Amino acid sequence: MRILFIGDIFGRPGRRVLADHLADIVAGKQVDLVLANGENAAAGFGITPRLAEELFGLGIEVITTGNHVWDKKEVYDYLAAQPRLIRPANFPQAVGQGTYCGRTQAGVPFAVLHLMGRIFMEPLDCPFRTAEAELARLPADCRVRVVDFHAEATSEKQAFGWFLDGRVTAVIGTHTHVPTADERVLPGGTAYITDVGMTGPYQSVIGVDRQIAVNKFLTHLPFRYEPAEGDVRLCAVIIDADEATGRARSIERYMLSIT
Repeated sequence: MRILFIGDIFGRPGRRVLADHLADIVAGKQVDLVLANGENAAAGFGITPRLAEELFGLGIEVITTGNHVWDKKEVYDYLAAQPRLIRPANFPQAVGQGTYCGRTQAGVPFAVLHLMGRIFMEPLDCPFRTAEAELARLPADCRVRVVDFHAEATSEKQAFGWFLDGRVTAVIGTHTHVPTADERVLPGGTAYITDVGMTGPYQSVIGVDRQIAVNKFLTHLPFRYEPAEGDVRLCAVIIDADEATGRARSIERYMLSIT
């Protein structure tokens, strides 16, 4: 079973590169399941029901989110009604779900779990204990389990990977928009990467127009952030997993650059 996990989709540039190239990637790489982080799909901040449906229409099976999940108020009711758009499970008493269970077109059961870190971020419920509780509720036959860990600190991400090694198929780090080069399969059979990177404009500061970001650091004055446009890239990882055991065989970084 081959799983494509797409890094944080940022604004129109990120959505456009997916619309233009995702189908070819799926066919060329023989992908069975497409997952993506979409919390920045709406001009870099949040996601709307219309944009979620647009991304589902491209063949993405499950969309994860993160700290920007609540930015667009119109998504609240949609989160409650659409189980394939998930928010971090360790948000206390929030609408929506943090785990999705489904089947591929070939009938293979799979689960996507979504957690958010706490270092340099919001003081949510413990992601480690929440992950254990979410895993305990999964059906026994659901052995392919992919985790999106949306976190800032590399130490917390690495600790989370080791914590879940042997219990999930993959721990994929998101949030920083900067791809890391530490992809590997841990000893227990869990594929891991600290951050998969961003699908969007890299001639930027993590997706934002670079001059606006520089001015913010220089002046500390409020600015309206705008998505950048140049050097658009699709960043993802491809995981090859044994569907019978849920163990990962390999993980590889994938980057498509559109100049």
